[in-house]
Amino acid sequence: MGKLSSSLWLILLVFSQNVLANSQYNMRKGVTDISNNVYQLHMTIFLICCVIGVIVFAIMFWALIHHRKSKGAVPAQFHESTKVEILWTAIPFVILIVMAIPATKTLIAMEDTSKADITIKITGSQWKWHYEYMGEDVEFYSMLATPQNEITNLADKNPNYLLEVDKPLVLPINQKVRFLMTSDDVIHSWWVPDFAVKKDANPGFINETWTSINEVGTYRGQCAELCGKDHGFMPVVVEAKTEEDFKTWLAEAKQAKQKAAEADAALLDQVVPKEELMALGEQVYMASCAACHQPTGLGLPGVFPALKGSPIVIGDIKGHIDILLHGKPGTAMQSFAKQLSIKQIAAVITYKRNAWGNDTGEVIQPSEIQAALDADGEAK
Repeated sequence: MGKLSSSLWLILLVFSQNVLANSQYNMRKGVTDISNNVYQLHMTIFLICCVIGVIVFAIMFWALIHHRKSKGAVPAQFHESTKVEILWTAIPFVILIVMAIPATKTLIAMEDTSKADITIKITGSQWKWHYEYMGEDVEFYSMLATPQNEITNLADKNPNYLLEVDKPLVLPINQKVRFLMTSDDVIHSWWVPDFAVKKDANPGFINETWTSINEVGTYRGQCAELCGKDHGFMPVVVEAKTEEDFKTWLAEAKQAKQKAAEADAALLDQVVPKEELMALGEQVYMASCAACHQPTGLGLPGVFPALKGSPIVIGDIKGHIDILLHGKPGTAMQSFAKQLSIKQIAAVITYKRNAWGNDTGEVIQPSEIQAALDADGEAK
């Protein structure tokens, strides 16, 4: 009997590790020590539950078969047994303790954000993520990059449909990365299954979590909180690089930021042609505005206002610039001052004021956007 039990355990162990680990229906092992611990904990408790189920149902069916009425079985007459009650209380208690010890160790490890090599602030907003590398002067927004034609079923969907972004979060492997989570508007939740990381981003609060990636690769997740009508359009993409490659990327990101600042400065003395602004403006609009106001500019009645014929869009230019730079409190309209360059803001305003029959003929230059930003700085 002992050999049979040992063989059964071995078969279950091999089956669970080699087959279930590669099944699309099972929990992922992931690419971090924590995710692996969570997986092993999941499989251990799953096996314990399977063994308990087999034993309980085996005893139950054996009793049904051997003590059925057709065999002349007569119900036994007995009262409570103190020994049996102690036994069936003690055994589950011991099983729960056996499960609780590794689970508690894993939970404690998941909450330990101390001694981090890198700290990244993650801010959720409808419907994008803002990543800020603390102490490195590198920050950017990460937005859905799935083409609109795929979303509207005008083109075939690619394998990473709704799980692709324009700028992924880049992290080094073999380093402890601490995340600070917050939100600009509603509750979001940053979730990457391969890291076993899922943490809410609450407005007005800072939550902490961490990860340490073991393997180079691209890992995908998404917002796991119902954060609005486009909740499903808020993916997370992380690129894990070697430490040397990460240092190279970080240096390039800093250089790119410096070049962008120099390009903005150079634009202040230039007059950008309307055609160029309209082309760029359409791109910016489709990426940043169409989700709410629709590609047609008609919006969603009762939810998001139409831009076609809008008093703001065809009215005073200063008011139009102001709402792009500062957003509108109490609504989903965000501030784009940090999300877009001055050229992009000028382009998208020009596009809105001349698209869908608005035809104001007005062209907004990057210098006008910079003047508005400078005025904000002086006011503060």
